[in-house]
Amino acid sequence: MAQKKGEQPLSKILQNFIQKNKLQEGIDKVLVNDVWKKTMGKGVANYTTAIELRRGTLFVSLSSSVLREELSLGNSKIINMLNEELGKDLIKKLVLR
Repeated sequence: MAQKKGEQPLSKILQNFIQKNKLQEGIDKVLVNDVWKKTMGKGVANYTTAIELRRGTLFVSLSSSVLREELSLGNSKIINMLNEELGKDLIKKLVLR
C-alpha cells in the first residue's frame, strides 16, 4: 500500500513518542528483565528474585549462593549474551547478589 503525502509509518510515530516522552529507559528495564529470563533459562530464572538496571549496571539478586558463584565465573560472557539479545550495548557491568 502506498503512503500518502505527510503520512509516517507507525513504527516511526511510536519511536518519536518514546523519545519525546523519555520512555526508553523504562522500556529498557522491562526488556532486560525479559531477556534475562529468556537468555539464562528457566533454571536460573527460578532462583532469580530481583532484576534492576541502573546506569548501565545490571543488579541481579539470586536466592542460591552456589549459583551466584557459578554465574560470576562467566560474568563477561553473560553481559555479551544479554547485550546481543537486546540488540544494543545497554549493560556495562553485572552485579550478582
